Amino acid sequence: MSNSTKYVFVTGGVTSSLGKGIISASLAKLLQARGYSTTIQKLDPYINIDPGTLNPYEHGECFVTDDGAETDLDLGHYERFLNVPTSQANNVTTGRIYQNVIEKERKGEYLGKTVQIIPHITDEIKERIQILGKTGKFDIVITEIGGTVGDIESLPFVEAVRQMMWEFESDCLVIHLTLIPYLSAAGELKTKPTQHSVKQLLELGVQPDILCCRTEHELDLTIRKKIAKFCNVSMNAVIESRDAESIYDVPLLMQAEELDKVALEKLGLPSKNSPDLTKWKEFLTRLKNPIQEVNIGLVGKYVELKDSYKSISEAFIHGGVANEARVNVKWIHSESLTKQNIEAELGGLDGILVAPGFGSRGISGKIEAVRFARENKVPFFGICLGMQCAVIEFARHVLKYEDAHTTEIAEDSKYPVISMMAEQKSISNMGGTMRLGSYKCQLRPDTQVASAYNTESIEERHRHRYEFNNDYLEAFEKAGMIATGKNPETGLVEVIEIPDHPWFVGAQYHPEYKSTVDNPHPLFVAFVKAAIEHKK
Repeated sequence: MSNSTKYVFVTGGVTSSLGKGIISASLAKLLQARGYSTTIQKLDPYINIDPGTLNPYEHGECFVTDDGAETDLDLGHYERFLNVPTSQANNVTTGRIYQNVIEKERKGEYLGKTVQIIPHITDEIKERIQILGKTGKFDIVITEIGGTVGDIESLPFVEAVRQMMWEFESDCLVIHLTLIPYLSAAGELKTKPTQHSVKQLLELGVQPDILCCRTEHELDLTIRKKIAKFCNVSMNAVIESRDAESIYDVPLLMQAEELDKVALEKLGLPSKNSPDLTKWKEFLTRLKNPIQEVNIGLVGKYVELKDSYKSISEAFIHGGVANEARVNVKWIHSESLTKQNIEAELGGLDGILVAPGFGSRGISGKIEAVRFARENKVPFFGICLGMQCAVIEFARHVLKYEDAHTTEIAEDSKYPVISMMAEQKSISNMGGTMRLGSYKCQLRPDTQVASAYNTESIEERHRHRYEFNNDYLEAFEKAGMIATGKNPETGLVEVIEIPDHPWFVGAQYHPEYKSTVDNPHPLFVAFVKAAIEHKK
């Protein structure tokens, strides 16, 4: 059976965190640069319905799409590389698969049959894999299977891949990402873990077509031959994936290894033209040859795991490159900030960003950081809870509302300057119930944000339950903090700034989610620029 859409599956073996997301995004970038419309989806083997209720320490940040899906952080990589928005259909978890099957069973859709992993769960997975293919928008759909081959929870996904390879034959391709460790005592690379990993896949009925071998050292011809022989793949399908200086180098490394060419050959597709990566190479040149650098403090409560703020740190790279600057991020734990050590921790920084988050832990440190930035005229950027902290700090120290707070933390605050959104008050479920996804925002002309965006009408992605309490808006504006961005339909305050400060902006939305290599986010570009000017 021939199919107009081709499917590429990326599995991982030996160990987790080998970078399936980056390999998938790099291959997609190369195929896109050859003129093929490509998208990537992630199948996650955990039973949570989505990552929305997961602690960032568990799984890194939760990425939000335009249509309001709370998804895996790999979707951020997909968007940053391809510059194409993802959606609800690009991330599916085991939890969602089982939820759908159980709902169908409750409605009687299985006509009283015994519901089983095969065929019911695997059919649901195959259906989900093909949703994007059936839209007619994509020539190639790349599906990254989370976890590691051999994990008990990813077995149904691997079985679904086996069935699709049988049903779609030459329209499917499996890339297996594996590890070739270097044993320094023996002074050599070892292929055995890869052999075992492929053997495990074979036992599940799946023969990989291409092997991407993560390695710290070059794979010579002898090793490539050995891997090809033991794992039943052709020599040109043994791809070396060396540790790279930056994730943005990976597409070029994969191009040098001809990953895209081999993939197209195996899918029976013409290698249209060679990939046009001119803009990508220009970005890399500027990334590696900055003419200046700035030091920006990121104040958050999950800083031990950098992946908790993945989109922010990548947006700093994009904003830095746009200004031909290297942004050195100083990670500062908000719990450790006090009035006593604030000067030592934040003094000498060129800019301060207060990160998003939930809950009371570390909030007083965030408020102290805002105060330091405001009083010392250091460029400041607050995102989501960071914006709310800026409002609380201003209320306490400028408006003298000593008790000012957010009702998220102090329900009985005398001055609830941040309060729960009206439509959120009746909600008891935690998952997928916040204000999520893309909303319009109208910017006030002649303000810091309007000049950053160079337009007055924008759309940005949200993920929050609490908002600026408009009862206090007049008092704030009289005292010098103004609302410069509002939702045109609800009047919800989306952006605040202080005009008599070099650069002081708080955004209720998450600008970091929309920053890509091709389109660095205007607020990060403007913030980095303000930090450069402050340094001078």
